[in-house]
Amino acid sequence: MSGKRFAEESDSNQYWENERRRRARPSLASAIGEVVKVNFVQNFCTALEPMLRRVVNEEVENGLRRSIPSYSRSSSWRIKAVEPSTMQLKFRKNLTLPIFTGTKILDEDGNPLELYIVDLSHNQESTVSCALKLQIVVLDGDFPSADSNKWTSDEFEKNIVKERRGKRPLLAGDVSVTMRDGVSLVENIELTDNSSWIRSRKFRIAARVVHGATPGLVIREAMTEAFVVKDHRGELYKKHHPPMLEDEVWRLEKIGKDGAFHKKLAANNIKTVQEFLKLSVVNEPKLRKILGLGMSDKMWEVTINHARTFVVTSKIYILRGPNNTIFLNPICQVIKAVINGENLSGKDLSRVNKSYIQKFVEEAYQNWNSLEVVDGPLCDTPLLTQGTKPSY
Repeated sequence: MSGKRFAEESDSNQYWENERRRRARPSLASAIGEVVKVNFVQNFCTALEPMLRRVVNEEVENGLRRSIPSYSRSSSWRIKAVEPSTMQLKFRKNLTLPIFTGTKILDEDGNPLELYIVDLSHNQESTVSCALKLQIVVLDGDFPSADSNKWTSDEFEKNIVKERRGKRPLLAGDVSVTMRDGVSLVENIELTDNSSWIRSRKFRIAARVVHGATPGLVIREAMTEAFVVKDHRGELYKKHHPPMLEDEVWRLEKIGKDGAFHKKLAANNIKTVQEFLKLSVVNEPKLRKILGLGMSDKMWEVTINHARTFVVTSKIYILRGPNNTIFLNPICQVIKAVINGENLSGKDLSRVNKSYIQKFVEEAYQNWNSLEVVDGPLCDTPLLTQGTKPSY
């Protein structure tokens, strides 16, 4: 009998367990009902929110009217859209190009950069009553885009270029200047790195008013044209066109700095373009011999033709003797002679015995540092055309 009672109790327990599970498992109908309820509540809240906002706004405005009689809907308490500034910094002139690292940045006239303020609404210069603190920075050359001359302060900030990791500050010198009476000079700035490492491969110099310097007044930033910055190392080895007489001789084509030709010339005390040209006039075979067989005829023509394009100076060198006075240009060419009281110049010199004139030329060359030097052309005879052969 006890066994039968145990079996009945077990069946009863199993029944109630199954019933509990059935009731815990939601039916399709009950699930749909729950979804409908949730959607109704969400839609009701969505519809109710604008009404609640309107009621709250009206109550706040009513409260403000009671406490501030002058308050109205057009009050300055309302938030207004910020209007774009009509004031902008500008650089007076374009830059001198090209620009090299470690070289002072100047305007196209070789003067320090000048900043001023322009009123864009009237397109005329303007000023402010107080002094302005300006910051000079470097920008990416691609900013702003070609089809836009408008930008925000945040966009400007994002396009400022900083130095590469482990490098010196990209911009050195007067990176902070003061503007007074609407004008400011940037007298000493230079770039310390080239521009090849950024995508655009170009920089711009820009200026902005230091934040907080003009409360209530917004002045837009200034920026130069985009430009490439090259390493000064390239400038150190650059040939000059045209060369100056005082230039080192390796500035001539086909003569490399510290190269074989340069060393041979230096060993014979030929260090400048002027010394090179003087010897080419007085004794060209000797100069060719110094340069050696490595200087082919074709290379020689390139070098000497480049040298003969030198920038003419007004100096005249005078060799005085007992019965003669010889006038020479800076490369030892005779331009006039007074021999035994007779004035000879131009075509007259060509009729004089060449060996006789050559004697004076060689004497002048040997005593070059002792010659009398005067400035200015002769009164009646111009200097010979630069780069021509001697006329004697």
